[in-house]
Amino acid sequence: MKPFQRYILAGLLVWIPLGITFLILKLIVDLMDQTLVLLPAAYRPEQLLGFRIPGLGILLTGVVVFVTGVFTANLVGRHLLRVWDGILNRIPLVRSIYGSAKHFTEILLGETNQSFKRVVLVEWPRQGIYAVAFITGNRFDEVAHRTGEDIVAVFVPTTPNPTSGFVVLMPRRDIIDLDMDVESAFKLIVSLGVVAPTWSPGGKGATLAPPRPRS
Repeated sequence: MKPFQRYILAGLLVWIPLGITFLILKLIVDLMDQTLVLLPAAYRPEQLLGFRIPGLGILLTGVVVFVTGVFTANLVGRHLLRVWDGILNRIPLVRSIYGSAKHFTEILLGETNQSFKRVVLVEWPRQGIYAVAFITGNRFDEVAHRTGEDIVAVFVPTTPNPTSGFVVLMPRRDIIDLDMDVESAFKLIVSLGVVAPTWSPGGKGATLAPPRPRS
């Protein structure tokens, strides 16, 4: 039975990644195709062509996002966007949701912001156990004043869903910088530690941190 099991395992190693990739791509395509409902019924592709073409929603979404970006990049567009933000910020429930989502998006996609662009190693959830984390903020004046430490915020994601996790405020001296890029860090987390990035000495992580005293 050993050769049979080996062949079954080899086959699973081929088909499982392909199946997962197909399902994720299908989910994305189906979700993006829902944007076609923005078009008048008479102008939707299935009405004009007589059949449905999967993936047209992605093209429409890309065009809408691009046109929106071009519009809001000029003076008139920025003014109208501020007016729109002001309207939404006056609606009690919408204000909380929209404001939080907008702030998080600006942090995530802002060109000058360094949030989620640095991968670090922290001792979590206790000393002697390490977790991969991301720097998310470094302006905590009150916390720094009350603790007497240079405080930064790190996001410790959970596995295998990295969109949830813990926000931890900790001294900068307790953070170890890694050469690992963000994409490799997410692969490490999602794969439960199976997909580990390769590393060779010579970068900023070549120097080992000094041993830390144990309490």
